[in-house]
Amino acid sequence: MSSEKQAGRLGNGESAGEGGGGAQVVNVTVGEGVLARPEQDLLTRTALGVFRLNGQFLTVSEEMARPAGLTAAWWQVLGAVLREPQPVAGIARTMGITRQSVQRVADLLVRGGLAEYTPNPAHRRAKLLTPTDEGRAAVQRIQPAHADLATRLKEALGEEQFARTAQTLERLSEVLAGLEVDVENS
Repeated sequence: MSSEKQAGRLGNGESAGEGGGGAQVVNVTVGEGVLARPEQDLLTRTALGVFRLNGQFLTVSEEMARPAGLTAAWWQVLGAVLREPQPVAGIARTMGITRQSVQRVADLLVRGGLAEYTPNPAHRRAKLLTPTDEGRAAVQRIQPAHADLATRLKEALGEEQFARTAQTLERLSEVLAGLEVDVENS
């Protein structure tokens, strides 16, 4: 079979768009006779790509944070409160992780002198996490490596593609959050 014809074939041998000139909806085989629609394949590819990307970002973040005496998780939580103090629940919502995970890291940061709990005028029991001068200095030590990686990504992707990538991921997160609400309410 010619490479042009192979390019138009899907994993199960069905053709995508042969003959009619327009796109057709074609199911693809994903396992032992199980068929998935193209949007399911796209969801799977997107999820696997995000999982892989998450692992890559965690690895790079650990490497950048280590010389500053931080872990990626410590850097993530400190970064969330650099501009303004937040309660643990607020940090968790912003980062999309569990409150318990943030609480554990916040307690370690406080014990290590990198952050402190301060009173919250909006809620007596939910203290605000605030970085100390030592915590701010630790994050500042990461900035040269962070800036270097940002520059290299911009050069590799191009500035426009880099910006579109960030926008696409932000939009995907917004849409997925909205779908979660719909699923919970149905």
